[in-house]
Amino acid sequence: MGEARLNLSAVHRRLIRFTVVLLFAALVLSACGPASSTPTSTQVPPTSTKTPSPTKTVTSTRPVPIGIAPGALKGTLIQVWHAFAGSAYDVFTRQVNQFNASNEWGIWVDPTGYGDYSNLFDSVDSALLSGDPPDLVASLPEQTLTWTASNAVVDLAPYLADSTWGMDSEALADIPSSFLAQDNPHGSQWGLPAERSGRFLFYNATWAQDLGFDSPPATPDEFRRQACAANASFRKDSDLTNDSYGGWIIDTDWQTSYSWLLAFDGGVTDGAAYAFRTDPNRTALQFLKLLYQDHCAWLPQEPASFNPFDSFAGRLALFVSADLSEIPQATASMSSRKNTDRWELIPFPGQQKQVLVDYGPSFSVLKSTPEKQLAAYVFVRWLLSPENQAQWVQATGLFPLRLASLSHLSAFKAASPQWEGAVASVDLAQNGPALASWRKVRYVLQDGLTTIFQTNVPLAQLPSVLTEMDSMAQELNK
Repeated sequence: MGEARLNLSAVHRRLIRFTVVLLFAALVLSACGPASSTPTSTQVPPTSTKTPSPTKTVTSTRPVPIGIAPGALKGTLIQVWHAFAGSAYDVFTRQVNQFNASNEWGIWVDPTGYGDYSNLFDSVDSALLSGDPPDLVASLPEQTLTWTASNAVVDLAPYLADSTWGMDSEALADIPSSFLAQDNPHGSQWGLPAERSGRFLFYNATWAQDLGFDSPPATPDEFRRQACAANASFRKDSDLTNDSYGGWIIDTDWQTSYSWLLAFDGGVTDGAAYAFRTDPNRTALQFLKLLYQDHCAWLPQEPASFNPFDSFAGRLALFVSADLSEIPQATASMSSRKNTDRWELIPFPGQQKQVLVDYGPSFSVLKSTPEKQLAAYVFVRWLLSPENQAQWVQATGLFPLRLASLSHLSAFKAASPQWEGAVASVDLAQNGPALASWRKVRYVLQDGLTTIFQTNVPLAQLPSVLTEMDSMAQELNK
């Protein structure tokens, strides 16, 4: 595919624009689809009689006491909208029921689930315009930033610092710093974490030892040596059909792509604006492209039906990049192939430090009445107890939002040493760009990397791809 003698920058321009247009068309169609856009409410409320590692210290910029007595919350009804699915939906529903049955303030929570975060965003947007929004929403950070621009979101810093309703310094220190920082880009706390996951490299430590490596790669050069050694092991036989296997399975998910940019001290912004075309980013893309050219990374032939964990379990890939939540899929593939190799989750190896990008929705309180705002905050504070977080982890397999919950998870840790090892890396976690437009621009990054590999873009043309990504990002950021 990379042999055609064409004006490649023009081709890339069309490809990237085409993939972004396809994406937006898909989002529009999904928002109009009747199946996923139908909200589901699981509660029948009572009659309302009234309309609360490295660490990040949250301080109030408005140290005015909340000034609401506990009795004023009795009978307060709050609507919470979310897009939790599967096991997360189940555990959230159970916890809502538990809170409604036992909370000392007489608050009643009415949850409504939406099919996905695109539908949730559109529904909250419409509700804000009509003047009837929910009181609490579990939204992605870039979605919340859109609503903060219209002054619709409550700053939770005064609540956290309040002498009656706040969280003490020990409890706040127990939340990993990046989890709080995601919703505190400029000093205002626009949300509290609802769920966090991260992108890792799944690494076959036993196979690596067989290849002569005693520890996971800590730098890009070490990653390349191990990936290329895995590929070289296939080139020793007479079977030419397997000569591309062995290294890393190429994955252009935006979190993977962003992690590789950060690993080379790059990124996607210069602070306030998008900046894809930089020397570190070019070096990162050259590194990845050379991995592919030298057969140390490979593309699946049928990506739609491809299961990377089957290749991982079959020793066709030393590295697979995947989400923390996918540990059960990897475990199932290893079990089905009766592979007893020891494997683990490792951060992305960087030139200066290892990289872990975390991501997930947060609970944001939307402006309503003082009582409803406080009641919504109190519910979130309750969800963040170590005991509730232990239940969440057991159901979802994601990061604990309170490290104290680890003391309640002894059996879970024993059953999944890969998860325990991944959680040990949480101090490395960092966030994506704090820009509302990132909800669209992240796909420019993903599609740009996809174009580089699927059209076999020559090394010399990588800067032109980054330039076109900058152009598209600036358009979307308007």
